[in-house]
Parts: sequence; structure tokens; C-alpha cells
Amino acid sequence: MASLKQRVLDWLDLRLGLIRPLTDAATHPTPVNSASWLYVFGSAATVLLILQVVTGILLALVYSPSANEAWASLGLLNHTIPLGWYLRALHGWGSDFMIAIVLLHMVQVFLFGAYKFPRELTWIVGVGLLLLTLAMAFTGQVMRFDQDSYWGLGIGASIISRVPFIGAPLVHLLLGGPILGGATLSRFFTLHVFVIPGLLLAAVAVHIWMVLLHGVSDWPMPGRIVRRTTYQQQYHELTASTGIPFVPDAAWKDAVFAAAIILAVMACAFFFGPIGPSGVPDPTIIQTAPKPDFAFLWIYAVLAFLPTSLETPVMMIAPVLIIAALLLLPIFAGEGERHWSRRPVAVLLISVIAVTLGIFTHLGTYTPWSPIMDAWTSAPIPPSLLLNRTPLERQGALVLQDKQCRNCHSIAGAGGQRGPALDAIASRMTEDQIIRQVLQGGGNMPAYGNALNPSETKALMRFLMTLRGNNLAPAIDASTHLTHPTSSPPKP
Repeated sequence: MASLKQRVLDWLDLRLGLIRPLTDAATHPTPVNSASWLYVFGSAATVLLILQVVTGILLALVYSPSANEAWASLGLLNHTIPLGWYLRALHGWGSDFMIAIVLLHMVQVFLFGAYKFPRELTWIVGVGLLLLTLAMAFTGQVMRFDQDSYWGLGIGASIISRVPFIGAPLVHLLLGGPILGGATLSRFFTLHVFVIPGLLLAAVAVHIWMVLLHGVSDWPMPGRIVRRTTYQQQYHELTASTGIPFVPDAAWKDAVFAAAIILAVMACAFFFGPIGPSGVPDPTIIQTAPKPDFAFLWIYAVLAFLPTSLETPVMMIAPVLIIAALLLLPIFAGEGERHWSRRPVAVLLISVIAVTLGIFTHLGTYTPWSPIMDAWTSAPIPPSLLLNRTPLERQGALVLQDKQCRNCHSIAGAGGQRGPALDAIASRMTEDQIIRQVLQGGGNMPAYGNALNPSETKALMRFLMTLRGNNLAPAIDASTHLTHPTSSPPKP
């Protein structure tokens, strides 16, 4: 049997020429100090990518990339096809784990200074892999095509549209038109299933090739300086004296860790199940609070905290600066110390970024500024605000309740916190300003002109004009008052 196996391998090697190169790659010498549990993240990320490809192919056999059928096909997977829900869960949790492992891998490379000469391009390709992994996660969320993904895609398109010069054409290219329509889902399906995975697999192949070419980075030692003139000779001397074959002497730790990660993905998929889909996407439902998937919660929180005037500058400038800094890092810091104890700024930077992402991700999970979606049923209008009110004003209070305005606005401390409190709204805005804001929207508030008929609008305005806090004076139009200085403000 051994002789037959060898003859088969020799036959294949003679015709394909791959057996010996693959064997040489698997057994390439690795510094013995690199056979560590801290060097296993790259292999685990590759195994997770394989899991995503396999589960994605199986899901594509059932999933229908049609705006009319996508949501139903996910319901079919969840409730009809045996273990279809588990397949979706494996794919979803595999995506979250892959993002986490890729991030950990980049942190380890950064702290170990493994981006320095001669591995600058390896790091740059790794940055591209992180961005492609995030793109896969975002387009995967769109594939659910539920309320969260529908409105999340709308928010993403709004962000892209602000890019100078190319924003509008890029939105048209991605959405297949100026709005979310039938062509949108098919285009994102193409991105998620063909374009991005193709780029990802190609980048992974280049990344692995460069790791084999330059070798696994040796364990950083304090005082061992990386210099372009001497590093490669020192590395070859190190592998010649202490090198071990990657397979099997170093690879077993990678295999054990990758197996543990796959088991963790399987356990999460079994106990927590797949994500969504939530409600059927319906653009007429404006009383909704869409949230992105876990990996993007921190962006959701940051945008929610930003003042409206800073949204566009931050969204346009910050990502460009961050990506440019990551890409240029090995170019400007390609030599020098590698050990983290000699690079306190690097350690501090990673700590600050980790704490910041953790805080904003936590804020994104509960978002105290977001609408309280049951406020209209659990917290009625306080009776004190209905005393001595006319029938029309009380009708306006019912409109406020029925239209769920208190999902976003609070009264007497009860209700949502996304918009300003309404207790003294009439002392801050004139009736014309309130009508314009309600009907046309503005800032974070959508337009409700199509959701209110004239009688409801009139009743709502009469009630809102009674909300002046502790009998404050009503707001006045300063421009009108200056134009007609003899006129006096209306009496309270």
C-alpha cells in the first residue's frame, strides 16, 4: 500500500508539479520561538474563510436574490429545510468569529512589529483582507433583506452619497438606481457571492505566498533591531540553527486552535441560532429602529452621538485617515525595535483603540438615544397636560399617541430620547416652525407629511402649542418681530 501510494504521488507530481512545492511549503523552516499560541490567528482565519465559502455555497442553493423572494427563502431555510436554520447560523456566526480573529491577528502583528522589513507588503495585503472581511459582513447583512438590512442599506447609501464628485454615481452603481429597488439585492448578491469572495481568496493566496517567501516572523526580542541591511541574514541564520518544520512541529498548535474556534462557532450556532430575518422590508414603516450587526455597532453609536454638522466631515475624513495610516505604517516604520516593551506608544495606542471600540460597541447594544418602541402604549400622556384643554387640543394628544411620536420624543420624562423633549416645545419653536418640522422633517427626524391628514395636523399643532413648560412665553419669529418692531408678542 505504501508503494502504491508513493507511485500515485510520483505520477501526480510528474504531471502537475505540485506535490513537491506543496510539501516544501508545508515543511518550510520556522523559528522555534514562533511555534507559539500567539501565532495561531492567521491559520484560524483561513479555516474560518473555508467554512464561510462552504456554508455560503450551500446557502446559495436555496437563497433567492430577489426583492420579492429573499425574505421568504430565508424563512424556508429557517423553518422548512432540515437544519437550514443551523446552516444559516453557522454562516452568520462564522462571519462574526472571522472578523474577531482577523482583528486579533492584526493586533498581534502590530504589537510584535511583524509588519517591519521585509514584510511591509504582507501587512498591506492584510489590511486589504480586513477591509474585504468587513465588506463581506456588510453585504451579508443586506442578504437578509429585512427591516434592519433595508434601512441599514439606506443609511449606508446615504453615507456613500456624501463622497464628493463620485458619491451619487457610486450609489447608482451599487443600488441599480437612485432608490432601493429590485436591482439592489441582485447587485449585492453578486458582490457577496462572487466579487468580494474572489478578491478575498486571491488576497489570501498572495498573503500566504508572502509568508512562505519571507518566513514566519520570529519572536521579537528586546534590543534586537530590525535593519534592512542585516535582518534577512540574521533571520536565515536563526532558522538554520533553531528552525523546525512548520508541519508537524509548529502546525499542531494552529490545528488545535482552529478546531477550537470551529467548535465555538458550532456551539454559538446551535445555542443562539441564526440572526433574523426580522420584519419584511417595508419603506412605509417609518416607526423602526434599525441596527447593524455586531461588528458595526460601534459605527452606529459614533454616528448617533455626532452632531449633525459634524457627520459628513467625520464620515468623509476619518476612514480615509485611518486606512491611510494603516497602509503607510510599514513604509515609515519599517525598521527599529519590535518588542512591545520598547514600543510603549504602540501598546498605548492598541489599548485606547480597544477600550474605545468596546465602549461604543456596548453603547450600540442598548442605545439610550434610540426610540423606545413601546412608549406609546406603556406611557400615556400625563393627565396634567390634558387639564383645561379644548376638545381639539385633546384630539391632538391622541394623534401624538397614535402616531407614536413618543418613540423619539419624551414628555414629562417618559418616552424616547432620540429627539428633543416636547415639554416646552412651544416656547422654543413657533407654530409655523413646528408644522414645517413635522411635515418636511429635518436633522434626524423623517418627514411625516404623508402620515398625517390636515385635520390630524391641525389637532396635533394645537396640542403642541400648549406645551410651554412652566407657563413660559411662546416662541416668536424674531425676523418678523424685527421687521415690525411695533408689534408685540402674543399673550400667553
